[in-house]
Amino acid sequence: MGYVSKIFVTVDVVLFRKCSNILQLLLIKRKNEPFRDYWALPGGFVDENEDLVVAARRELVEETSIVYEDLVQIKAYGKPFRDPRSHMVTVAFYGEVGEDIVGKAADDAKELAWFSVDELPDLAFDHLDIITDAISIYKKK
Repeated sequence: MGYVSKIFVTVDVVLFRKCSNILQLLLIKRKNEPFRDYWALPGGFVDENEDLVVAARRELVEETSIVYEDLVQIKAYGKPFRDPRSHMVTVAFYGEVGEDIVGKAADDAKELAWFSVDELPDLAFDHLDIITDAISIYKKK
């Protein structure tokens, strides 16, 4: 038996919308540990033989009931200990929806809310780093 990696791959989604000219992003309140009751980006584990962007779309629907096809990859985040469960590498994506999109919390999400990018709550994991990069990319487009 050969080496078996203990590194897991996840995806996270930064979903923006403009509401009354205020840039907002979608966060979910985590139902489970780690970081239960903290706000986080929608996301989760990539299934075996699943494409990264397909996993991101799936997780977005599972946790927020929002269907969105045009996700753009930001980059990968793999700093050891970014997740207390194990070594996790996440590939982050972003997109923008219309202001009429609301969503509904489901699956691992206890609740869901849109936050101004200037007034974010305390976040789980390294999601503030991901959001900061996504905002920087978004503002350059």
